[in-house]
Amino acid sequence: MRSDQLAEVKDFLTDNGFPNKVDTAVVLGSGLSGFASYLGKPVKIRYQQIPEFPKATVQGHDGSLIAGTIGNQNVMIFSGRFHHYEGYSFSTTVLPVHLSNLFSAEKIIISNAAGAVNTKLNVGDLVVIEDIFRLFQKVSVQPSQKFIYNLYSWAEKTKEIASETGLHVQYGTYLYVKGPNYETKAEIRAFQRLGIDVVGMSTVPELIEATRIDLPAIAISLVTNMAAGLGSAKLDHSEVKHAADSRKEDFAKLVIELIKKL
Repeated sequence: MRSDQLAEVKDFLTDNGFPNKVDTAVVLGSGLSGFASYLGKPVKIRYQQIPEFPKATVQGHDGSLIAGTIGNQNVMIFSGRFHHYEGYSFSTTVLPVHLSNLFSAEKIIISNAAGAVNTKLNVGDLVVIEDIFRLFQKVSVQPSQKFIYNLYSWAEKTKEIASETGLHVQYGTYLYVKGPNYETKAEIRAFQRLGIDVVGMSTVPELIEATRIDLPAIAISLVTNMAAGLGSAKLDHSEVKHAADSRKEDFAKLVIELIKKL
């Protein structure tokens, strides 16, 4: 989205009850839209109501932009995201990052539903993403100059806060795949040898773009299934909902603490 279109989006949102500045932005992955219920004084606008805004088409994505408060912080929630496999360009997949930056957000918290590659993980685990893997493929628009991925310190701070909450949280490396198909058994065996912990079809483009524009970013995966060949259950969206429902309170507790303390 061009800068003038982004400015038009912000004007529309502020004209319809959004604050001019937010402290934290949150991107909610599949099955995690319930977190929006924790906002005070919520203002909710459907994506299709916003000028020039793309639509969220994936099951489990609410497709709304929501503003509200948590404690004394203004929070903006993207309840649903835009995936490359839906046909969107990478410049569109990172729209939440650019809009958060336009609202002067001090940080962005990105969540997703992911499959476990590491057999030490279990369905329902919350995994703080320490590092990312891209299978040597381009997952972003061509930048004007080279830059270095530098969100490791924020992952460390997230680990410290997660530990303070008393929640059982895992840590690991997230592999981005373009989708839309689930991975094959052979691919999962290869990913295990590469040291991958969880795999999914989002988040990495957002993290890379956040580091490019120097926006602190944190990412959390909810393990919704064991990857192909590692479990007996059929891979489908019902697993996402079940796993999200089982950890929705813990997920909310962790994100609220990150909003307040990071």
